[in-house]
Amino acid sequence: MITVGSFEAKTKLAELLDKVEDGEVVTITRRGKAVARLVPAKSEEGAEQMRRVVEEIKRNRVGRGKPARPGTTIAELVKAGRKY
Repeated sequence: MITVGSFEAKTKLAELLDKVEDGEVVTITRRGKAVARLVPAKSEEGAEQMRRVVEEIKRNRVGRGKPARPGTTIAELVKAGRKY
């Protein structure tokens, strides 16, 4: 990961973008504190896709009830489900 100050980022933007395009991550600081990050667009798309998948999994898990008791087999669960 590359870290540069805001002035250097402004003056060397084209060079930094080339590095980002090659897969590098660039952190831009102001007065020593990180304020921005340049990341390859593909990695952001992947991260966003992962966030959507995680949210979908969380939505699907809501209201599913309690997990099965340890040691319960799938056959027992199916049999119990057929009672209803």
